[in-house]
Amino acid sequence: MAFRKALKRTAIIGSGAIATIFGLSQLIEYRKKQHGLRRLAHVAAEAELKLPFPDEFPTRQAQLRTLKDTEEYDVLIVGGGATGAGCALDAVTRNLKTALVERSDFASGTSSRSTKLIHGGVRYLQKAIMQLDYEQYMMVKEALHERANLLEIAPHLASPLPIMLPVFKWWQLPYYWAGIKMYDLVAGIHCLKSSYVLSKTRALELFPMLKKEKLVGAIVYYDGQHNDARVNVTIALTAARYGATVANYTEVVRLLKTSDPETGVEKVCGARCRDVFTGQEFDVKAKCVINATGPFTDSLRKMDNQKTENICQPSAGVHIVIPGYYSPDNMGLLDPATSDGRVIFFLPWQNMTIAGTTDTPTNITAHPIPGEEDINFILREVRNYLSPDVEVRRGDVLAAWSGIRPLVTDPSSKDTQSICRNHIVSISDSGLVTIAGGKWTTYRSMAEETLDAAIKAHGLTAMPCKTVGLLLEGAKGWTPTLYIRLVQDYGLEKEVAQHLASTYGGRAFDVAKLAKVTGKRWPIVGKRLVSEFPYIESEVLYAIKEYACTTIDIIARRTRLGFLNVQAADEALPRIVQIMGKELDWSQERVMAELEAAKKFLYYEMGYRSRSEQLTKTTEINLEYQEVIRYKKRFHKFDKESKGFITTLDVQRVLESINVQIDENALHDILNEVDLNKNGQVEFDEFLQLMSALKKGQVSDSRLAVLMKTAEETLDKRGPVMVDRSGGGV
Repeated sequence: MAFRKALKRTAIIGSGAIATIFGLSQLIEYRKKQHGLRRLAHVAAEAELKLPFPDEFPTRQAQLRTLKDTEEYDVLIVGGGATGAGCALDAVTRNLKTALVERSDFASGTSSRSTKLIHGGVRYLQKAIMQLDYEQYMMVKEALHERANLLEIAPHLASPLPIMLPVFKWWQLPYYWAGIKMYDLVAGIHCLKSSYVLSKTRALELFPMLKKEKLVGAIVYYDGQHNDARVNVTIALTAARYGATVANYTEVVRLLKTSDPETGVEKVCGARCRDVFTGQEFDVKAKCVINATGPFTDSLRKMDNQKTENICQPSAGVHIVIPGYYSPDNMGLLDPATSDGRVIFFLPWQNMTIAGTTDTPTNITAHPIPGEEDINFILREVRNYLSPDVEVRRGDVLAAWSGIRPLVTDPSSKDTQSICRNHIVSISDSGLVTIAGGKWTTYRSMAEETLDAAIKAHGLTAMPCKTVGLLLEGAKGWTPTLYIRLVQDYGLEKEVAQHLASTYGGRAFDVAKLAKVTGKRWPIVGKRLVSEFPYIESEVLYAIKEYACTTIDIIARRTRLGFLNVQAADEALPRIVQIMGKELDWSQERVMAELEAAKKFLYYEMGYRSRSEQLTKTTEINLEYQEVIRYKKRFHKFDKESKGFITTLDVQRVLESINVQIDENALHDILNEVDLNKNGQVEFDEFLQLMSALKKGQVSDSRLAVLMKTAEETLDKRGPVMVDRSGGGV
């Protein structure tokens, strides 16, 4: 009886909420249709925009010379994340003389460390309904419009993704169904695909890894997914294509000011900039300076006025990447209520599975580090939703990262302690325009609002915004079957061709042209940087044209190798450095510095340290007596002389006896993973620590463990053996 009453109340509330949302949506639909007409005009206006650089981009050195030589810009944007790049594209397409400077690389901060979703925010809509909050409702409405726009302007980098919401209690089914249907209704004409309900049987067919116990069904809805860093870089490149002067690794040292002759009030009129590589400083004059520095918003605001109050309240969000077999190829999972009330997404991405995020207060830093506590929290929540048959192991974490979300308080609000749920645009007394907060999905509308405010405050002469429907770099010429032409015209592997098409769009042919002949029957061109991933060497050369200046730029943002598998990224480093060093004429000192910096980045920021900590000198050996005897026997097949340790020579000798060839450098790396003392040899205790860690799931797929087990079996059978690199985990 109580269940029926609860079900009835849920249905009544859900129906009433749907009716309310539907009514609100219809009130706005007329405006939406009118906006659609204007949108056609925007798309048509693309042909009217000047394209100063239709072929090659100006080099970074040319961009720096332009920064130094230009008498005055209309707009100088500080910050090369999604919002800053969006502001640059908005400004330059309004016919404003535009410059953008970024002290690191484009997307080097939060914009490359997101959940990779383009979404309106299901949880925000829930709050809007439950709290009758019109502001949150409009925030969701705006985000859903921007979601549709981004999917249209970057179809090679963004696509719809079905996300399953598993239901484990009967009363939740109508409740969640009502909420998700509201989400569809709010999207209106921008709804990607209609949501639907699944039975328990059908849910398990689509997501076989899901826990069966107590599952009553599921609801599937659609959001967007993108390659965040590539989209960010692409926005900056599109701005450069239209004539904006963009320069990464160019730091603002201080703001320039001039006194108003009439009022005597100081006004911001530009910035003193420094080339990070050379240390050379120069002034960039501008009528308007826009602060789009994300978590570092307050640093630039204090350059303007030391007494200004901080508005940024940083929050850290950790994500992990685990093997692709943890999720279906094209179905995500949403946990709407974790053990501590947070939301966890579990999504397929780049043939891997991404899980996150956490939400904890943090200090502002340019180099956030994922914590072991957060990694284990995500793993625990994942275990709650997956079948007991699927062992979720700590050792399966291939990469982990932390991104700082810049939550802000509104400086113009009376209650300065309350967090602003959306973004804010503020203008200081000296004219510094600050855009802060917001989310990835709404970068374009945030940029439009910022430029509108800047134009009004500084009296700039500009055209209307033209970024709705404006195709990003690579979108023109892209089709879902473009990869077939790459395979046919250049002789690329199918997987590589698909990757190039989905990363560079219509510009994929430019990358393919740079690819060298492999000398094999197939593929004809396109040598991979590492065997498991479709990244090829010519991408490094093309990345330099896209303003990549360091090895980290390549592994983190031009390709996503560092975010997908730190061990694979580490193996690719020497070749990447070799290619870049030759192309950019690096000294041997610079080559060594690049290698060290990239390894440090992987170790701290991409979770390699966490992997190393899973197997240490103090790792407890937790093995049964019979297991120790078995592993001792296996170890002695390599340690013929009973030295108590094995070296690369010992392993090589055994492999040669069973006709297996492994490169000497690769063999050294395999042993180095287990060599805790770093003395060039693996001792028996270290081997037992490895096997114990494997047993507990702290480490997975150790190459040495697989190699030794396979060799032992082959020696016993004297049959053929195949030893492949196993990928490992962090």
